Amino acid sequence: MNCLNELLQELGISKVRLAKYLNVSRQMVYNYLELDDISKWPKEKKILLLKLLDIDDGEEGTIKGIKITTDYLMAVESRLNMGVKNSSDMDNFLDMSGLEKEEQTLISDITYLIKEKLLDEDHKKENHYAMNYLYHMLQSLDNVPELKYILGYMSKTTGFIKPDEYAFDEEQQFIFEGILYSALTLYNNGGASRSKLAESHKRFVQEIEQKNEEKLSRTQQLNTIKIQALRELGYNQINEDNAAEVFEKIAEIQSRKV
Repeated sequence: MNCLNELLQELGISKVRLAKYLNVSRQMVYNYLELDDISKWPKEKKILLLKLLDIDDGEEGTIKGIKITTDYLMAVESRLNMGVKNSSDMDNFLDMSGLEKEEQTLISDITYLIKEKLLDEDHKKENHYAMNYLYHMLQSLDNVPELKYILGYMSKTTGFIKPDEYAFDEEQQFIFEGILYSALTLYNNGGASRSKLAESHKRFVQEIEQKNEEKLSRTQQLNTIKIQALRELGYNQINEDNAAEVFEKIAEIQSRKV
């Protein structure tokens, strides 16, 4: 099966896309590829794979004999795209117009993985929290550049990209990766403990609480200004018809206080 794994890698077929093509979970694909012979695969899945690779059998010699030309690569890609079953519900739910093909595939792959994680009964609650935190991270991506550096660092350490790849601000990403590596090395080698970090964690909590208090204070202030603007304009609430006027009044009230 090493030959098959190498071929899939050369063709650029990820485990996620192969799982979608075979209509099984990603973990099941890993299980299939760990078998020592493709003949041990379920017959239906074996036929699908052979059809994808355009071969009559999955013998090691046959797979080794495949010559990857541009035409062969394009033919496999075409069969893979036709075989991948994208949910019509997802197409209706999410408008993919304006996105490049690779971007559409990325969204589809991410959605597939998230669904797979949330369906995992053994880790359902834990995965729910993890996906929720991932959602929070995506919401904060534009305001916290370090989140991108964290994602890049994790992609490097897990072998998805080369360690010398810098997709963002190279200087800042380089520094951040060095600091993160030092911190995680300390953590993984047992050089850190709850007692040693208690004071540091206390400051961490205090800083977050202070930020939340400041955010709440700003929210309350804006709410007060909104109420004042509605009162001055003679409205009871903001609606589609008066929104522009109310927002203009809010800006005016804020300028009075400068």
